[in-house]
Amino acid sequence: MSNTLNQSSLGAFSVSLAVKDIEKSKVFYEKLGFEVIGGEQSQNWLIMRNGDNTLGLFQGMFDGNVLTFNPGWDAQCNNLEQFTDVREIHKKLVAAGIEVTDRNLKGETGPGHVSLKDPDGNSILIDQHC
Repeated sequence: MSNTLNQSSLGAFSVSLAVKDIEKSKVFYEKLGFEVIGGEQSQNWLIMRNGDNTLGLFQGMFDGNVLTFNPGWDAQCNNLEQFTDVREIHKKLVAAGIEVTDRNLKGETGPGHVSLKDPDGNSILIDQHC
């Protein structure tokens, strides 16, 4: 088992933005061509897309912006038949000496997540939904 993840191992990429006013942020990103494709504004979170570009807007949920990867999804949030499970990604991160700051990996398959920070303190979330 290699300790390196290949380009497709991490899944779909998006940026989760910690916003101060979700309505103002939604309107701003709509002007850039993004459309709401998911979430619940009354719960202070929305998922927006422009082509293959996905943004999550989260008010009051995160301290800062988060780089997000979703194993098991393509860029349009469609489930993939084959993908690297987050548990395997976790094993490779640990074997590579990367500190995992949080994890929820119940069971042998299915939803789970791991969190880490890059050398500059940027938060990274690997969040598997399927």
